[in-house]
Amino acid sequence: MTVAVVLAGGANSLIRFGPRLSVEFVVEALRQSPHLERVIIAGPVGELGEKYRFQEQVEVVNGGLTPVESFLQAYALLPPGTEQILLATGDIPLLTAEAINYFLETCAALEGELFYSIVQKKVNEEKYPGAERTYVHLRDGIFTGGNLLLFKTGIVPGCLQEAEKFVQLRKRPFAMASHVGWHFLWSYLTRRLTLAEAEKEVSRLLGGVKSVGVICPYPEIGIDVDKESDITLVKKILNGQ
Repeated sequence: MTVAVVLAGGANSLIRFGPRLSVEFVVEALRQSPHLERVIIAGPVGELGEKYRFQEQVEVVNGGLTPVESFLQAYALLPPGTEQILLATGDIPLLTAEAINYFLETCAALEGELFYSIVQKKVNEEKYPGAERTYVHLRDGIFTGGNLLLFKTGIVPGCLQEAEKFVQLRKRPFAMASHVGWHFLWSYLTRRLTLAEAEKEVSRLLGGVKSVGVICPYPEIGIDVDKESDITLVKKILNGQ
């Protein structure tokens, strides 16, 4: 069984696009995926609880002060038999069921315990020219991180401390590289670092958890609304402009 957890504690998840909040677009896309049994939202129950009161597939729990705390609130509600967790943020309103299905189906064909979505710069810019994203230069190409993460339920207890650090450094590539070590940093700065080497280093930091970067052709998984330019872009797209 795979359960989706949506982190919606931040203000970005509650940005309104027309009559709907950003997180509502995310939840709707998740509900349309046949691969997911349930969706648990970690966010303000007062604002979101009533919206999903009569939807059996969806449950809302109050989030914490940090993304990791919010995740733990949702983690406590996982139904018995949950084998995998799909973690998504509530601020990617362009997310589609098609993108979710691609990510989950690709992960199912790979060996690993943790799968992190990434998108090539050229793919992002071809579909959404002008979209401002944080990119990482690897020998394999230029990538931006996606906001979908899939992992085996059993790895959670041993990864929480490192997960907190990753969340803090996610959009600071130089700081992230410094955190993982000088050899890694040098490879990154000289653009000699490969995706396979990055995966190996993440696995080491997580105590041997086999980690895999999954290149996705759907830039919607990474278009979050944490800047005014992002909000303007999403409004234009949703309005069909």
